[in-house]
Amino acid sequence: MSADQTAIADMDDIKLRLGFINGQGQQKGVDSLIVTDLIELARQRAISEVVLLSGDEDVRVGVQIAQNYGVRVHLLGIHPARGSQSPTLRQEADTTSEWDKLTVEKFLSLRSVHQPAMTAIAASPAKAAVPAAETADDDNGLIIAAACSFVADLQEADLQAIEIFWKDNRGVPPEFDGRLLAQTAEKISRRLEKAEMRVLRSRFREEVTKRREG
Repeated sequence: MSADQTAIADMDDIKLRLGFINGQGQQKGVDSLIVTDLIELARQRAISEVVLLSGDEDVRVGVQIAQNYGVRVHLLGIHPARGSQSPTLRQEADTTSEWDKLTVEKFLSLRSVHQPAMTAIAASPAKAAVPAAETADDDNGLIIAAACSFVADLQEADLQAIEIFWKDNRGVPPEFDGRLLAQTAEKISRRLEKAEMRVLRSRFREEVTKRREG
């Protein structure tokens, strides 16, 4: 569970439903949980109307069954909704509406993502072999520098999210860990070894702690 998800799950009157993460980092299985909730709440007469922010055809069966129990389903989309919502889901809903950019910007803002600068590498004559120990020392320095640079680019909201994550968990929050590893691997032009990952994550924690205490 990410830091943001933990914060949401801790809120009153909020039920967070999470699926599983596949090999591509995509969350799967959430639709079935939403459908189950929709059907059970309708069957128990706990709801009379639902605002559904979705576009997936898979939730249509939940809409149909909820309607059989007398629940009205209001389908909400983000402009242009017709490009991201199933036509049959839209037809099944009792009402459809969409929020435009101005509406969304009233409560959400786009977080800027730091993109490491791409460096062009020119062809050069072959160099003499470098001792393995010297190469390892150079890479270790780059790894530490990558952690420092990554943390320096974090926003205040990111630091707060990390602190929330650390209340119940250890290590680097998943939503930061993948980016940190990818950016560091790019700097050293290879994948990190397990020992190097430990160094990187340890330095990440040190730098975050320094920023929060500073």
